[in-house]
Amino acid sequence: MKIILASMIAMTGLISPACAALKTQTVEYKEGNNILEGYLAYDDALSGKRPGILVVHEWKGLNAYAQRRADMLAQLGYVAFAADIYGKGIRPQTIDEAGATAGKYKENRALLRARVNAGLDVLKAQPNVDTSKLAAIGYCFGGTAVLELGRSGANVKGIVSFHGGLSNPTPQDARNIKARVLILHGAADPFVQADEVAGFEKEMTDAHVNYRLIKYPGAMHGFTNPDNKNVPPGALYNEAADKASWIEMQRFFNGIFS
Repeated sequence: MKIILASMIAMTGLISPACAALKTQTVEYKEGNNILEGYLAYDDALSGKRPGILVVHEWKGLNAYAQRRADMLAQLGYVAFAADIYGKGIRPQTIDEAGATAGKYKENRALLRARVNAGLDVLKAQPNVDTSKLAAIGYCFGGTAVLELGRSGANVKGIVSFHGGLSNPTPQDARNIKARVLILHGAADPFVQADEVAGFEKEMTDAHVNYRLIKYPGAMHGFTNPDNKNVPPGALYNEAADKASWIEMQRFFNGIFS
């Protein structure tokens, strides 16, 4: 409890719930000719500019889960923008649909980089965002996306992947990463196995990236989402890992934005 409390008190911009005035809105924007629809959240009770956090969704697209994470960041005093990688109205409903849609971007990293950078541009354009203090977080598919944001050379201070994919067909692009990187990984994740983790660590080391990888014992893929109930097998919520990883993210942000 003392560790949790100290971490929360130390958070930049942390406010009490009684003072919060959460504002949210849907934001339509474009990448090329493609219409996207993201979700913006911030605390209207705060004045002045503050750090901005880009949030990238899981493989089923921008949904209530990603929006809730954006709300949680706003309640910590950040401006949060949940990007839409897939496009307006494209929200896979089944596992097969989600796999096919996510696969389109995993197989075309240039397109994935373009979509995630379009979301970052929306965040940077917000009048209450301090553009010298930007970071990105992503979940599962979104973890892959925010790493590709870094590999594209985007000027962000931090990147956080929650149970994200770590493969990269062009590991030499890691030299473009300007951010510090935090990987929050389930040690029992059957979808991101030891060889993929080892390949990622080599990629980061070879490119001299400032990174940290934390493994949560017993945690499987998708460990932060309560909707994950081992369907598909191997995707399962883990309350302890969820809470611990969120606290770790807060410490990370406190460090990069201080």
